Amino acid sequence: MERRQFLTASLATSAVALAGTGAAQAQPARAREFYQLRRYNLKSGPQLKLTESYFGDALIPALTRMGLGPVGAFKLDFGQDTPAYYALIPGPSVETLAELDLRLADDAEFMKLADPFWNATAAAPAFQRVEVSLFAAFAGWPRVTPPPAAATKGKRIFQMRTYESPSNGEHVRKVEMFHSGEFEVFVKAGFHPVFFGDALTGARLPNLTYMLSLTDAAELDAKWDLFRTDPAWKKLSSDQRFAFDQIVTNISNLLLSPLACSQI
Repeated sequence: MERRQFLTASLATSAVALAGTGAAQAQPARAREFYQLRRYNLKSGPQLKLTESYFGDALIPALTRMGLGPVGAFKLDFGQDTPAYYALIPGPSVETLAELDLRLADDAEFMKLADPFWNATAAAPAFQRVEVSLFAAFAGWPRVTPPPAAATKGKRIFQMRTYESPSNGEHVRKVEMFHSGEFEVFVKAGFHPVFFGDALTGARLPNLTYMLSLTDAAELDAKWDLFRTDPAWKKLSSDQRFAFDQIVTNISNLLLSPLACSQI
């Protein structure tokens, strides 16, 4: 019962936070997506090539046939426990994403192309472990928005940040902060936001995760300096309702680069 109540509260979080904010007025109403985020923990060597081939040759084409996408495929460049690859999969419902592997197993073309990865043996495993989380898109940023460079496979990197909160109530408050002007500050500073997700499953709940895109690492510090010095951010962050120490207990920060097969 407690778990069901938590999931219900998480699904409602973004809608509650959105009420009465400028973000609600700035964006047209659109059905929000859900996301499956997969982390493949790997070892250096054959696993890297095998997993990238699995993403590009089997997984992403199969997801495209299902009508899912754009799908992100990323290599962890900076963060805990490298090497690791990530897959970001948007979908219309939790059910679609929760049943994804069952649906993939019914796709004969996928199973043929995925065979070296899917049926790898204990003597030569394709990966160490896979961690899977589900997210609900924020109501104020309801869909994945790939950076323009994704269409031409241009130069781009990604920063993915996870904010943990001390309670469900403080988590709701942090989500509200995004809907109260934080989206706009990111855009004004020159970031390209890709997604904002409210975690429904996974480790270290309650938390949220979002992804930003930039051209390269040289831009990173400069963009964050613009963000921190923006008058709108200073006003928002000085509001005691959004006091950092009250609503955020830990931040995880990853830098990723796209694999060749990534659609984001």
